[in-house]
Amino acid sequence: MSDPTTPSVLFVCVHNAGRSQMAAAFLTHLAGDRVEVRSAGSAPAEHINPAVVEAMAEVGIDIAAETPKVLTAEAVRASDVVITMGCGDACPYFPGKTYLDWKLEDPAGQGVVAVRPIRDEIRHRIENLISELILEDHG
Repeated sequence: MSDPTTPSVLFVCVHNAGRSQMAAAFLTHLAGDRVEVRSAGSAPAEHINPAVVEAMAEVGIDIAAETPKVLTAEAVRASDVVITMGCGDACPYFPGKTYLDWKLEDPAGQGVVAVRPIRDEIRHRIENLISELILEDHG
């Protein structure tokens, strides 16, 4: 069971193979156990985008063993903050949750050169998110 004082964040994109995986990995890497992290896709792919795996490895984060997960109402219900990345209305809505929609380019079908700026933008947003979550939590 999760600690009620630990904020939980769910990242959602269509395939759960790129953006949401990078965001979850950065949040886990940078916040550690201060934040509970989940990711899911409204139509999950079979595997993580290899260019995303390579781009994350370049910054010292290994996500090669991750697998895309299907979005469930339970995952949304169990999260305090739900961050969508291009999945539109596929995400179930529950009152009382914080919903954010991050407009980010989809790395699907792109090489590592195109994925790097997306990765860097996600890292920047995650750093800001951690500041907000931790300050709210202890402020």
